[in-house]
Amino acid sequence: MTAAGKLGRQTFAALANRNFRRFISGQAVSLIGTWMQLVAQSWLVLELTGSGTAIGVVVALQTLPILLLGPYGGVIADRVDKRRLMIALQSLMGVQALVLGLLTITGTVELWHVYVLALLLGLNQCFENPARQSFLLEMVGPQDLRNAVSLQSTLVSASRIVGPAVAGVTIAAGGLGVCFLLNAASFVAVIASLVRLDVSALHRSPPTERARGQLREGLRYVRGNRKLAVPLLMMAFIGCLAFEFQVVLPIVADQTFGAGSEAYGFMTAAMGIGAVCGGLLVATWGRTGTRVLIVAAAAFGFALVAAAAAPNLAVELVALVLVGAVSIAFNSTTNSTLQLEAEPQMRGRVMALWSTAFQGSTAIGGPVAGWVSQEWGGRAGLLLGAITCLVVALVAAIVIGRGKEVTAQTDPITEDPEELTVENPAVSEDPAVTDADARSKAA
Repeated sequence: MTAAGKLGRQTFAALANRNFRRFISGQAVSLIGTWMQLVAQSWLVLELTGSGTAIGVVVALQTLPILLLGPYGGVIADRVDKRRLMIALQSLMGVQALVLGLLTITGTVELWHVYVLALLLGLNQCFENPARQSFLLEMVGPQDLRNAVSLQSTLVSASRIVGPAVAGVTIAAGGLGVCFLLNAASFVAVIASLVRLDVSALHRSPPTERARGQLREGLRYVRGNRKLAVPLLMMAFIGCLAFEFQVVLPIVADQTFGAGSEAYGFMTAAMGIGAVCGGLLVATWGRTGTRVLIVAAAAFGFALVAAAAAPNLAVELVALVLVGAVSIAFNSTTNSTLQLEAEPQMRGRVMALWSTAFQGSTAIGGPVAGWVSQEWGGRAGLLLGAITCLVVALVAAIVIGRGKEVTAQTDPITEDPEELTVENPAVSEDPAVTDADARSKAA
C-alpha cells in the first residue's frame, strides 16, 4: 500500500465500521439542517429585536437546561438503551423545528415563541448529548474511538460549511421559515440511520443498575481523577466565553462590517472550512493529553485575536478559517481524552459533564458575550473569548508544570493504557470488533 493509501486508511479508520458509516450518513443530513436552523434562528431574533443581548438570551435558554440538568442526562444514558433513547429524542427535536418553521412562515412568530422552543430544545439535548457521545464507543469500540470522535467533529464542521451557506441562500429566496422546515425534515435521515443499525455488532457495556447517589458518584469520580478534572475545567471556561460564535458573529457581520445574512452565513462557513481541516488533522494525528490541550487552547486564543483585529470582511473570513481549525482541535481532543480515560460504567456521566461544560456553560457565557458585543462591538466579543483561552492555557500550563503531566489513558479494556499516538487501523485486532468492522458502510 502506498504512503497516501496508508494515510487515508488511518485518517478514515472508523469508517470501516458499517454501523458508524450508517450513523454518520444520517448525521450528515441532519447536521446540515441544524446549522441552517442556527443561522436562521439568530437572524430571526435579530430581525425581531435588533438586539445582540436577545440572541444571547435565546442561546442561554437553549443551553441552561444542559447546565442545570446535564449530569442527570448522563445518569440516564448509563442506565438505558442509548440507541432507543436517541431515536425518541431526535424525533422530538424534529417536532420543535417544525413548530418554529410553521410559526415563522405564517407570520405569527413572536420572541417568546423562540424563547420557549429554545428552552424545550435544551431540555431535549440534556439527555441526547451524553447518549450520543457515549454511543460512539458502542459503535466502533475503543480501538477507533479517537478516530470516530475526530471524524464526527469533522462532519459537524463540514455541515457548518454547507448549512450556513445554504441557509443564506434559502433566507434570501424563501425566508427564515423554510430553513426551520428543512431542518425538521432532516431529522428523518438520522432517525432512519439509527433504526437500521446492526444491534448485534454494537460493543455494549452492561447498563448501570438504578441506584441512589449515582450523580454524586459520578461527580466524586471526576473530582478524584485529575486526568478528567483538568480537561473538564479547561472546557468549562473556554466553552463559556470563547465558543459564543452564534451570539457574536451576527453582530460582527451586521454592525462591524455592515453586511447582511449572507455574510454571516459565509463567516460561519469559513469557520467550518478551517474546522474540517483541523478535524482531519486530529483524526490522522491521533494524540491526546493535557499538553496538547494547552497548545490548542493558546492557539485558539491567538486565532481569536486575529479575528478581532481583522480590518475588513475578507481578512475576517481568513482569520475565521484559522479559528475553526484550532477550536475543533481543542474540542475533539478534549472529547476523546475524556472518553478514553473514563471507565465504561461512568462514561455517560463523564460525557454529560463534558456537555455541561461545553454547551451548558453557554447559558452564562451567551448573555455575557451578547452584552459585551452589544455595548462595545463584535470585536470586543471575540477578544473576550481570546483572553479566556490564553488565561486558561497559562493557568493550565502552570498547574501541569508543578506536577506530573496529565495524559489521556485509553479505555481500561485496551491493551496499552499509556499510549498517546494511535495508529487507527481500519480493522481492529480485537476478535469481537473484527467481524463487525470487516463489513463496511455508513456514518
